[in-house]
Amino acid sequence: MTKRKFGLGLSLMLAAGTMLAACGSDEDTSNGETGGGEGGEETSDFSVAMVTDVGGVDDKSFNQSAWEGLQQFGKDNGLEKGDGGYDYLQSASDADYNTNLNNLIRRDFDVVFGIGFLMEGAVAEIAEQQPEAQIAIIDAVVDAPNVASVLFKEQEGAFLAGVAAALMSETKKIGFVGGMEIPVIERFEAGFLAGVAAVDESVEVDVQYTGAFDKAELGKTTANRMYSAGADIIFHAAGGTGNGVFTEAKERKESNPEANIWVIGVDSDQYDEGQTGDANVTLTSVLKRVDTAVINISEQAMAGEFPGGETVTYGLSDDGVDLADSRGAIPEDVMAKIEEFKQQVINGDIEVPETVE
Repeated sequence: MTKRKFGLGLSLMLAAGTMLAACGSDEDTSNGETGGGEGGEETSDFSVAMVTDVGGVDDKSFNQSAWEGLQQFGKDNGLEKGDGGYDYLQSASDADYNTNLNNLIRRDFDVVFGIGFLMEGAVAEIAEQQPEAQIAIIDAVVDAPNVASVLFKEQEGAFLAGVAAALMSETKKIGFVGGMEIPVIERFEAGFLAGVAAVDESVEVDVQYTGAFDKAELGKTTANRMYSAGADIIFHAAGGTGNGVFTEAKERKESNPEANIWVIGVDSDQYDEGQTGDANVTLTSVLKRVDTAVINISEQAMAGEFPGGETVTYGLSDDGVDLADSRGAIPEDVMAKIEEFKQQVINGDIEVPETVE
């Protein structure tokens, strides 16, 4: 399968897509009959939908980022939620993947996204059964001509999180809470460990996997053990399970406002998740721009250039991953050091491992 790296600015792609939506071509736009535009504006007759992973569309993380991207695409192109516009179906378990994908394809959405590595098998099966359907999968590679595969260099964003954690930890004990032991989460772990080691190899990192992305109670109990053992910073890559890490950190902060307790969020900027009274326990978050990928692929498909059979990979160099604004939680001198490491990764001076060595 051909791999392609998008180094062009997303803004150019979005601008091009918006122009196509406004030009009124017979193939890609309507004369406003869909009624999605404001003030009588013409609207696109292109439609797109997604199937969530088990964490749910409001997981404050991975699925939510994808849904926000889909909503932004809809807003940019005058679409309404529902058939003929943009929509989603939520998966309560992996048994829902095939059914939900088929449902959206039968509803004639032009592109259907499968959000998450766990949907790999279902997407491969449906793509073979429905060769005319255009399907995109996030975090996995499906070798089919009608499937666009989207990957991220999670290890690069996690590397910066590891640098930040090692520089900010007072106890020199740090935690990593993963969801399921799958390649995408292992890339987060590998990058995080490498970032910590790049700063101080003596810093201890407690790595624990909960085995789930939708069990906040498991995240809370795991975080409790880590903080009780002396960790002062925990990075979670566990979807909805990570909400429990925030809950534990906030409870400890409420109990002792002077405690040096922090959480590093994942996928989206999880600053709001860390708010407790006048304090906030979110140190920063590893941004994984699933929203960017969803918009990008949707724009290409609307322009008749759906990248079926290709794998698109986003990293630090094209803003596919990054660290969120720390809102002052990380001092400027520390941020300057993090930026130095970031540029070394972008320049190729540091190659971040994808697996734990």
